[in-house]
Amino acid sequence: MLIYLKQHWFSNLRGDVLSALVVALALIPEAIAFSIIAGVDPKVGLYASFCIAVITAFAGGRPAMISAATGAMALVMVTLVREHGLQYLLAATLLTGVIQIVFGVFKLGDLMRFVSRSVVTGFVNALAILIFLAQLPELSGQHGTTLVYGMTALGLAIIYLFPYITQAIPSPLICILVLTALALYFGMDIRTVADMGELPDSLPIFLWPEVPLTLDTLSIIFPYALALAVVGILESLMTATIVDDLTDTNSNKNRECVGQGIANIGSGLMGGMAGCAMIGQSVINVKSGGRTRLSTLLAGVFLLIFIVFLDQWVGLIPMAALVAIMVMVSIGTFNWSSIKGLASNPKSSSVVMIATVLVTVFTHNLAYGVLVGVLFSALFFANKVGKILYISSTLTEHGQQRQYQVIGQVFFTSAEQFVAGFDFKEAIEQVQIDVSRAHFWDLTAISSLDKVVLKFRREGTTVTLIGLNDASATLVDKFALHNQPTAIDKLSEH
Repeated sequence: MLIYLKQHWFSNLRGDVLSALVVALALIPEAIAFSIIAGVDPKVGLYASFCIAVITAFAGGRPAMISAATGAMALVMVTLVREHGLQYLLAATLLTGVIQIVFGVFKLGDLMRFVSRSVVTGFVNALAILIFLAQLPELSGQHGTTLVYGMTALGLAIIYLFPYITQAIPSPLICILVLTALALYFGMDIRTVADMGELPDSLPIFLWPEVPLTLDTLSIIFPYALALAVVGILESLMTATIVDDLTDTNSNKNRECVGQGIANIGSGLMGGMAGCAMIGQSVINVKSGGRTRLSTLLAGVFLLIFIVFLDQWVGLIPMAALVAIMVMVSIGTFNWSSIKGLASNPKSSSVVMIATVLVTVFTHNLAYGVLVGVLFSALFFANKVGKILYISSTLTEHGQQRQYQVIGQVFFTSAEQFVAGFDFKEAIEQVQIDVSRAHFWDLTAISSLDKVVLKFRREGTTVTLIGLNDASATLVDKFALHNQPTAIDKLSEH
C-alpha cells in the first residue's frame, strides 16, 4: 500500500503541486465559457470541474489526466437546457454517469484497440485547431486591441523562453503572474477572468434533481444522456491514449470509463454538469510537470479554493495570459510531423487523418470525427486485406483432375475475386480445392464457396474440398448450402 501511494501519489510532489496551480487557473475561464455555451450559470461548470477532477483522481484509470466540464459535452446539452431547464440537465448528468459505468463494466474501453494511429493523430490535430479557434474571440472584435495582442505575445515569449532560465517553476505559471502584475501596475484596460462571469461565493452542496421520476422524464433525458456518455468516453479514452504517449506509460481504459461515470454522478449530485477528460488541460498538466494522481486532485482542490476564497484575486488575471497558455497548448498538441508525412505515408492513412480532422473541426463534435475516422480505417483495411488473395491451379498428368490452391482471406470484399479465380467452363472430371492456407470469415465468404462448388457440380464436375481449418469448417457446417441434398435446386432459384 505504501509503495502504491508513493508511486501513484507522492513520487513527484513539487511538479504535481506547481502544475496543478497552472491547470486550476486555466480551468476557470474555460469552465465559465462552457457553462455559457450550455446555457447555465457559470457555477454549474465550475462546480462540475471541481467534482470531476477530484473524483477521477481516485477513480480514474489515467494518472495526471485532467477531467472537468468540456466544450464537447456542453454542445450536447444546449437543446436540453433550453427546452427543459437545469434540473433535467442534472438528471441527465446522473444518467450519463450510470451509462458510463455500464460501459466500463462491459469493458467497452477495450474497443480503443480498434482506433488506428491515423484516427488518433487526426483527433489530436483537430483538438489543437479547436483549442486555437476557441481563443479567437479574445483576440478579435472589441477585445482584439493592440494591448491584448502585445500582452498575449509577451505571455508566449515568457512561456517559451523562461525554461531556458530555469525549469524549476512551470513557465505558464510565470506567465500568469507576470502578466497579472503588469496589468495591475499599469492599470491596463484589459479583459480579465472576472469579466467572463460571476464566480461562486459558496461551496457546492448536495442537490437531488427536482424532476418527476417517471418514464416521461426518462424518455426526455435518455437520448441526451446516451450522447453525453458516448462523447465523454470517446474524448476521455482518446485523451488517455495521448497522455499515455506523452508520459510513455499505460492506462486502464475500462477503469477510466467507470471513473468518468462515478465523477459525473458526483457532479450531478453537487449541481454540476456532465464532463470528461480535457486534452488541453491534460497537456498543460503533463508539460508543466504533473505526473501522478496528486496533480489531478490538487487541480480540483485549487480550483475550488480560487473560485470561492480567492475569487477577487483570480478575477484580476488578464485573459491574455490564459489565451497565451492555450495557444501554447494548441501549438504543442498539433502533430506537425503528420503534415510532412502526408507525402510519404500511405494515402489511406492520410485520408483517414484528414477526414477525422475535417469532420471534428466542422461539426465541433469529437464523437463524429472519431467515428468517421474509424469507419474509414475499417473500409480501407477491409479493401486492403481483401486484395491479398491468390488462387493457383495445376492439372494432373492424365488431365482428369485440376487442383486449385487458395491462399488468403475470403470475406465480403474478396468474395467476387474468389469466385473469379475458378474456370467453370473447363471440361474436367474432378476438381480439388485446397483451402488449407485460406480462411473464410463471414456469410458472404460461405456464399461464394457455395457458388463455386455448385457451379462446378452443375457442369458435371466432381468437387472435393480439403484443408478447411476449424473456424472455417464451423461456418461451412452451419451455413453452407453445397453440402445439402437440395443444393443445386437452391442455387437455380437465385
